[in-house]
Amino acid sequence: MNISAIEIEIPKAEDVRVTKDTLSVDLSDGRTISVPLEWFPRSVHATPEERNNWRLIGRGHGIHWKDIVEDISVEGLLAGRPSGESQQSFKKWLNQERSRLTKYTSA
Repeated sequence: MNISAIEIEIPKAEDVRVTKDTLSVDLSDGRTISVPLEWFPRSVHATPEERNNWRLIGRGHGIHWKDIVEDISVEGLLAGRPSGESQQSFKKWLNQERSRLTKYTSA
């Protein structure tokens, strides 16, 4: 018996839109995938400017947000995987962000 492996090609991200509650990614195969922004807590706590400061990485296999130190893969989105960040890591980041914002608004 001969079993052949099927190679699945993951489409690449071509464009990204972030609203107050949704992350939408246009893919190279013509689909658009939208997921709840709450899947990525850092994005929920980001400003609109920070959410819109993204760039494609890995030739479109992922999306990077410099301001909030967030990376999301197209493969993860297609698999329906929300952020894998631990609560402890997220809380540490959130406390640092609050501290940074307090310094920024006090100056």
